[in-house]
Amino acid sequence: MKLGPKYKICRRVGDRVFGKCEGTKFTVSGTERIRRGGKHPKGAPSEYALQLTEKQKARFTYGMTERQFSNYVNEAKKKSGSNPGVELYKRLESRIDNVIYRLGMTSSRQASRQMVSHGHITVNGKKIRVPSYLVKIGDKIGIREGSKNKGPFTGLAEKLAGKTVPEWIGFDLQKAEITIKGEPVFGQAESTINYGVILEFYSR
Repeated sequence: MKLGPKYKICRRVGDRVFGKCEGTKFTVSGTERIRRGGKHPKGAPSEYALQLTEKQKARFTYGMTERQFSNYVNEAKKKSGSNPGVELYKRLESRIDNVIYRLGMTSSRQASRQMVSHGHITVNGKKIRVPSYLVKIGDKIGIREGSKNKGPFTGLAEKLAGKTVPEWIGFDLQKAEITIKGEPVFGQAESTINYGVILEFYSR
């Protein structure tokens, strides 16, 4: 998925949605106004503009196309007996590329997507090449046998030391195996995304 200039996108949505924007060379102003055509709009941004920015922030954070993201929203809204915002969060967090990122095995979701796409990751013993694969409780996520000695997986203990992992993700370092112990808990992982505003955007 081609996203465009990352610094420009981070400034546009007002958040560090890419690892590239985490460095000291980049700053995000919380009061920066939404730009259109390179000019500042008159007055405060409209409700629509704020909703659009929040949607784009989430979409770029998880690295998805508009079609993919809108499908997640529609699926979350159809789930009966649940809060659509919480359901959307659970679906996004349950993507296998996000699970690998949350564990700390990579420094970005983009790197996690590449890791999955290149066939390094297995789920319940079967190789997975689809970064959007949704994990479920009881799934065992491992490293393909032929990949365990390759660059991204060397020094895994040192790489994961001190990492804060969500409670629903378990990890056995000796087996280099992730176990999905539960569902993602809304608010447990740090997030600046307002899911209610996103749902308002798609309800227009």
